[in-house]
Amino acid sequence: MPTDLIIDDVDRAARLIRAGGVVAMPTETVYGLAADATNEAAVQRIFALKGRPADHPLIVHLGSSADLPHWAIDLSPDAQTLAAAAWPGPLTLVVRRAAGVLDVVTGGRNTVGLRVPAHPMARALIERSATALAAPSANRFGAVSPTTAEHVRADLGDRLEPGRDAILDGGPSSVGVESTIVDCVSDPPQVLRAGGVPTEDVERLLAHPLAAASGEPRASGMLDSHYAPRCAVRLVDDLDDAVALLAGSPNSDILDLSDDLVVYARALYARLRDADDRGVSTLIAVLPPAVGLGHAIRDRLAKAAAPRPAN
Repeated sequence: MPTDLIIDDVDRAARLIRAGGVVAMPTETVYGLAADATNEAAVQRIFALKGRPADHPLIVHLGSSADLPHWAIDLSPDAQTLAAAAWPGPLTLVVRRAAGVLDVVTGGRNTVGLRVPAHPMARALIERSATALAAPSANRFGAVSPTTAEHVRADLGDRLEPGRDAILDGGPSSVGVESTIVDCVSDPPQVLRAGGVPTEDVERLLAHPLAAASGEPRASGMLDSHYAPRCAVRLVDDLDDAVALLAGSPNSDILDLSDDLVVYARALYARLRDADDRGVSTLIAVLPPAVGLGHAIRDRLAKAAAPRPAN
């Protein structure tokens, strides 16, 4: 596996982006596999590298909310409120796309997902690349998302090309789960994916309730099975249930960080990967309470435990 893929030089990474390369960039949520969102060939490589279906739209990462007019039209008052209050941060807004947005980015839909990341290295990369960056998580499609540069190399190091692509090392992701996705085209807005901004916080910002997702999957992470390790995942409500299940399950282990939601979110994907690295056959995960970041953690665990699609 190539050893010179991981770099910490933002200027070099930006040169690769401008030349049509792909760079795994750190964000506060997870590492994203980034390319120039205005370069169709570069964006298509993201899909090829991940093995991602072409109809799955990508999130476009902007330098600031001032870039919105280049990417969106007919912004609702709710979208404007959330952009002003929650950016930069782990919140993605699905809005009506502007005319110049590439079909390959949106999966052919008339909407696009936008966010302004908070990670300083991601923001520097966007600024120095002088373009918005399309970036899903930097892992093979359906697998556990990466929260370190080494996770990216483990997943994609044999697919990325040194000299053309790179992994920009910005340290471990501080949030650890993907952004919350809010569909601001729907009325009222719908939460398409729970994430780094708790649903309760979004509702407080809007001063009205959000709706649950309805309709076909139209954003990242809406499939029933996703974020899945190789080991089986079993879900339980408390530690006593986990211990009881462990007694009858050889080569199993327990995941329980439910007393601290911030730590649970930050460590979740690393713990799923560690279980695979140790050859665990079944990981018994204790569900956190359904409040705050608990919504996102429960969502990821449910998808990790869901029946896997046939290859």
